[in-house]
Amino acid sequence: MASGWDVREVSYSDQQLVRDDNVNREGKRHESQAKFRQFIREYRVENIYIYREQLLANCAKNAYSLLVDLADLSGFNPDLHTLLRQQPADYLPLFESAAKEVYAGIQLRETEVDKIPDIQVSIVSNENPKRLRNLQSTDVSRLVQVSGIVIAASKAQVKATKIAIQCRNCRFVKHLSVKKGFGGAVLPRKCDNQQNEGEEAKKCPLDPFQIMPDMSRYVDQQTLKVQETPEMVPTGEMPRNILVSVDRSLVDKVSPGARVTVMGIYATFDRNNRNLGAVAIRTPYLRAVGLKLNGEGSSRASQTFTPDEEERFAELARDGNVYEKVSRSIGTSIFGSEDIKKAIACLLFGGSRKRLPDGMRLRGDINVLLLGDPSTAKSQFLKFVERVAPIGVYTSGKGSSAAGLTASVVKDNGSGEFYLEGGAMVLADGGVVCIDEFDKMRPQDRVAIHEAMEQQTISIAKAGITTILNSRCSVLAAANPVFGRYDDMKEAAEQIDFQTTILSRFDLIFIVRDVRNDEMDQTLARHILKLHKGGSAVDQDSAAELSVDFLKKYISYCRHKIAPRLSEEAATKLQGHYVKVRDEMRTAQVNAKGAPTIPITVRQLEAIVRISESLAKMSLSNQATAEHVDEAIRLFKVSTLQAAHSSPDGSPMDALSSEAMNDVLKVEEHIRRKVAIGSFVSEQKLIMDLMKQGHSEFIIKKALHIMLQRTEMDYRHGKHMLKRLR
Repeated sequence: MASGWDVREVSYSDQQLVRDDNVNREGKRHESQAKFRQFIREYRVENIYIYREQLLANCAKNAYSLLVDLADLSGFNPDLHTLLRQQPADYLPLFESAAKEVYAGIQLRETEVDKIPDIQVSIVSNENPKRLRNLQSTDVSRLVQVSGIVIAASKAQVKATKIAIQCRNCRFVKHLSVKKGFGGAVLPRKCDNQQNEGEEAKKCPLDPFQIMPDMSRYVDQQTLKVQETPEMVPTGEMPRNILVSVDRSLVDKVSPGARVTVMGIYATFDRNNRNLGAVAIRTPYLRAVGLKLNGEGSSRASQTFTPDEEERFAELARDGNVYEKVSRSIGTSIFGSEDIKKAIACLLFGGSRKRLPDGMRLRGDINVLLLGDPSTAKSQFLKFVERVAPIGVYTSGKGSSAAGLTASVVKDNGSGEFYLEGGAMVLADGGVVCIDEFDKMRPQDRVAIHEAMEQQTISIAKAGITTILNSRCSVLAAANPVFGRYDDMKEAAEQIDFQTTILSRFDLIFIVRDVRNDEMDQTLARHILKLHKGGSAVDQDSAAELSVDFLKKYISYCRHKIAPRLSEEAATKLQGHYVKVRDEMRTAQVNAKGAPTIPITVRQLEAIVRISESLAKMSLSNQATAEHVDEAIRLFKVSTLQAAHSSPDGSPMDALSSEAMNDVLKVEEHIRRKVAIGSFVSEQKLIMDLMKQGHSEFIIKKALHIMLQRTEMDYRHGKHMLKRLR
């Protein structure tokens, strides 16, 4: 009889085991929530319950948030810290519920927990952030910390956390929870009203639910685009970026150009890919649970220095020759140009930013313009500064537009929403932006950076977005004169194709010339050939030079630690110099000696102040002394005052009177009529013939020198013969 017992299938399911697992999981969650409550109530430092006090203070200001350091949680309960790091999506809501219960308990409103607003728990950590390009699939659903620069920020939106849906047929109301971040909710296709029985249940059709906006709950949400910082991108690589979703109290905390450290949950979302075969491919993003600004738009505030490094910095600052050491360490492969290297050293260290009592800000960043002939290492200086500056962005004027340099408003293809994206000067906030081929920029694009160079802000009013971005950066620009090369016979103003409004914003303007001199050419050729042979072309003492990495750290240290001010003696000296130069200009105008060289205005006076402060900062001094002012005045004279009005042989341009300049032009015309294009002539014979016509030897040699500079003529056969080229 029993032989047929196993003929039919017997199915067995241990439902009790499943229930036990659920019970164990719920029990563990309740236990963890109780530990979170205990942490908020009992964690203290020197008898101060920091999180309990912080919670009460924030809620009293209607800021329902709590900022928790992971190191404190790890010290209080390592197991709880591990669970939060590995399963943040599950345990962070428990943490927020615990904070809500603690606040209700302190306020003696334990029975009214549901009436208290949700409390947001933000998490911060002092651990080293992970690089964006190092995020992997193993980090999905885990807590990670990354750092970068915000390049775009959307407008604040409203996101539902719980939506109320109602059946159109039976008016049954149901509440659905919505996933956080970029997640959503799926509406049920059938009405599950249990009160409907029999025939009434069949009356509810498919897809009967409609959303009730007035009964739903919402929070603020914003989308950021965070990109790797320029100094962290490997050479030749494109910078990586990631979308970051921030909500509630973290909304509108940062703007494009800000450098941030984001603690968040590495999650994925579907971009509505139309390729049905790619359902398993999802786009990663970061759901922020903590956001920390790295100083004033730069990563220098968060940079740490070891005691050994600080001791080396102090030892270097005590050296009375620190200014020479730093300047010699700039562009060591570039021959000569000592004053330009010193000016770039001042640009890298910068002056001191000041905020006046009425709220006005005075910039401390120094702007430098290198204007001159081709093949004078201008671009090499720019490339070096981009590499050694703590924050450096390099761009070319020919390929840069106003929006690319300042900021632009971009429309998102998916949502149709307008995003604000920062340009080169916003990304270089707190550092240096290097603009090559500055003269090739369109005038309307060049005008766009006027505000950024002086006020150090960028105002945007486009597509309904009106805001102001910070661009607290120095500008190092390189340009060529109007005619390609510098022409001695023309005034400096004729050869600089820039408006005075942009020129006045540069603190130092260097005219860089390719001087034709036998001795200098031989020395330069020897230097270049040594470089190409692979040897060290630098003849200076190697011990006096600083490595690029050390110099970069020293610049960061000085800019972060020191903000010098002018001493009384230095201020008096600078005031006397300013009054003296203005008086000389006035005297020159009264005596009708022609227009003054370059008038010194209040803007140039501030430039000398900034240079003096940068020299003091270089030596870690809190005061700019009279010696610093003397060097700043010297740098200003050799750049803006003297170089723009001197010829390559050192004679000032205004040494030639208008009559002498007319004689030079006549001699040039005689030479063009006498020497045909492509023909040769003896230099000595040409000079003798022209002297017989009544021209002085000085005027003839001046005219020949100018024609050689313009490459109308060139030397042949050991400089005995001249050939007319054009």
